[in-house]
Amino acid sequence: MTTVKSAATGRNQLVGILLALAAMLLLSLMDLLAKYLGQSQPVAQITWARYFFQFVIMAAIFWPRRGLGLLRTSRPWLQIFRSLLLVLCTVIFFTAIRYMSLADAVAITFVSPLMVTALSVPLLGEVVGRRRWAAVAIGFIGAMIIVRPGMGVVHWAAWMLLGLALAFALYQITTRMLSDTDDPMATLFISALVGAVLASLAVPFYWEAPNGIVVWLLLALLGIMGGLGHYILIRSFEYAPVAVLAPLSYTALLWNTLFGYLVFGNLPDRWTLIGAAILIATGIYVLYREGVHDAGAAKKHET
Repeated sequence: MTTVKSAATGRNQLVGILLALAAMLLLSLMDLLAKYLGQSQPVAQITWARYFFQFVIMAAIFWPRRGLGLLRTSRPWLQIFRSLLLVLCTVIFFTAIRYMSLADAVAITFVSPLMVTALSVPLLGEVVGRRRWAAVAIGFIGAMIIVRPGMGVVHWAAWMLLGLALAFALYQITTRMLSDTDDPMATLFISALVGAVLASLAVPFYWEAPNGIVVWLLLALLGIMGGLGHYILIRSFEYAPVAVLAPLSYTALLWNTLFGYLVFGNLPDRWTLIGAAILIATGIYVLYREGVHDAGAAKKHET
């Protein structure tokens, strides 16, 4: 009986892993489209497409079945704050990749999980041991290797991405807070709605008519990939734990490096690769230590 249960668990985790990998691919393709469209379209217009078309697709698929349940939340102001953070992250990232390669931009954002660890102490009351603090400090050194302050090597947009990492860390923490009370699908739908409304209010001031049906299709595809990628990512956590799936987010660097080379001829330099390796190693270590801490707390609670 135990063997059958273990096999079933293994199959479920494999489904979760495959879904998470597919989500990373879709979100990396969204980044590629955003950079490509950024050569001819304003950032505000690309951001509008990102949220508007995601909202349209989600409403068409889920509203007939769930209706007003997609708007049900016990913490509306936290939902709005989380959505605003996500919109801010989108605007910053889409702006930065106009000036930087996809791989460089994505590598810098890997500092975000370390910021989550640091911010979880004052915001969530979590206890972080010396080993995790050391990993956070080393990870920030990795980020500085990529940015190289004072050397004039990396574009000023790199500093914007450090601000994005902080905003995204707050976004992840608010998502964790909402996961205890709100339906993940409602959270996803509300963020698409808030983003679509805000972007629709701003885009008339920056609007430039897309040059042809192909550009319209790419804008729509951008939003569809973003929405589908986040939806698949949420579903993946139904099959496998965070400790298994979280490291898979680093595959985004592989996809963005490949796409950046194939489409734009860009490759990250050795310092970016070294810094990214440090960030990935420390991020995975922090996840491991959090797993050890959680397992110890659970065992202590049982005894």
